[in-house]
Amino acid sequence: FRDKLFIKLDSLNVLGRIYISLEGINAQISVPEHLYKKFKIILSSYDFIKTSDIKEAIQEGISFYKLTIKVRKELVAYGVQKDTYDMNKVGKHLNALDYNNAIDDKDSIIVDMRNYYESEIGKFNNAIIPNVETSKELLPEVKRILKGKEKKNILLYCTGGIRCEKASSYLIKNGFEKVKQLKGGIIQYAHEVKEKKINSKFIGKNFVFDNRLGERVTEDVISNCHICNTPCDSHTDCNNDACHILFIQCDSCQETYDGCCSKKCQSFNNLPLSEQKKYRKDPNKIVSKTFFDSRIKPKLNN
Repeated sequence: FRDKLFIKLDSLNVLGRIYISLEGINAQISVPEHLYKKFKIILSSYDFIKTSDIKEAIQEGISFYKLTIKVRKELVAYGVQKDTYDMNKVGKHLNALDYNNAIDDKDSIIVDMRNYYESEIGKFNNAIIPNVETSKELLPEVKRILKGKEKKNILLYCTGGIRCEKASSYLIKNGFEKVKQLKGGIIQYAHEVKEKKINSKFIGKNFVFDNRLGERVTEDVISNCHICNTPCDSHTDCNNDACHILFIQCDSCQETYDGCCSKKCQSFNNLPLSEQKKYRKDPNKIVSKTFFDSRIKPKLNN
């Protein structure tokens, strides 16, 4: 299946990432506009895909450079046991207006189900942002945070809705009675508030996993440059390929540090390639495990 799908999509110059598992399919792709109808025909030929929720947007700049299709055990690598969730019982889906109304309910608790660096540039006000660094830590941590609030309205949200499906199922299985989720995630929410002229309770940018690294939802800038603390919400990867950490950097620091996250990385990047290779092999020199473990952490503004 994977190989046949790749051949069909590649023939249409489709670019992006597609993950397939027994749980379903998750994709972030770009399709040439003049071939979009043919693309929809291909999707309709697969029973388990044709009913999938598709979120559309006009591409601004280049989002992807190649097509990748991978088969995975889980769509979202939460790493929880199968008996701790039931995908036949998931949280109620709310559209943008209903989600806004639910937020206004004093018994509601909003939980961000994304990675911390995603929340740094955009979020719903008053949302709980779990302080974890891996997906495997997330669900147990959310359950711990929400302990004693099993009868409250739990409002989940994520980028496109995929992560909330399993997360909501996990919470329901663990005794939470009123779990709801944002239908289509922030992506669909942003479209709805724009098209229907609804007030956006999400502020800032929605982090996306392509070369854009973000789609602006509101003009609010809620994060800062990790180096100088100037208001900024532009993610970039450290220009030192031996580091390549994802961080936020303003234009001024980008120029000062040559796109690197620190003077240390900048200095390393300026070494001859032969010298860089020597340092990488020696754990006691400039590029050590300790050096890369001391990465810049996001700073979440209240």
